[in-house]
Amino acid sequence: MLKTIALTALAAVALLLAYAATRPDSFRVERSRVIEAPPERVFGLIQDLRRFNTWNPYERKDPGAKGEYSTTTAGPGARYAWRGDKVGTGSMEITEATAPAHVGMKLDFVAPFEAHNRADFTLQPQAGNATRVTWAMHGPVPYLAKIMHLFFNVDSMVGKDFEEGLAFLAAEAAK
Repeated sequence: MLKTIALTALAAVALLLAYAATRPDSFRVERSRVIEAPPERVFGLIQDLRRFNTWNPYERKDPGAKGEYSTTTAGPGARYAWRGDKVGTGSMEITEATAPAHVGMKLDFVAPFEAHNRADFTLQPQAGNATRVTWAMHGPVPYLAKIMHLFFNVDSMVGKDFEEGLAFLAAEAAK
């Protein structure tokens, strides 16, 4: 009887691992919001990392986190590194900025898990001097992350943070 239970459990684990191997090799999380401010104003709040961190939801999640800016804080080459109990350890670097339409960033997470992703902010003018801001993050999903993704919905977890961040961005742009 014990042998049957052990073999059944082993088969279930093997099936779970095999199923994880069939999952996508990349992920994408994306959220959008219309902000009542012109693209130029919103762009400035994204492409300058000091201003970015005035509305960044992850800075608010861990106010005790320690951050360090590079000499350049705006535009391509601007870099910010952080270490915190709730937000882990990592860095972001602006790799491209096309005013007032797009900001691309490289995100490198060290802890609690290693990950190397991209974030893109796309700004589209809307009627009435408003801007549709789309915040997307995408990257590879290594095999161990595929297993974790079976138990954690990354889209809803990160998407919730993006929605909150876009609300903070809208409030900051309204000042």
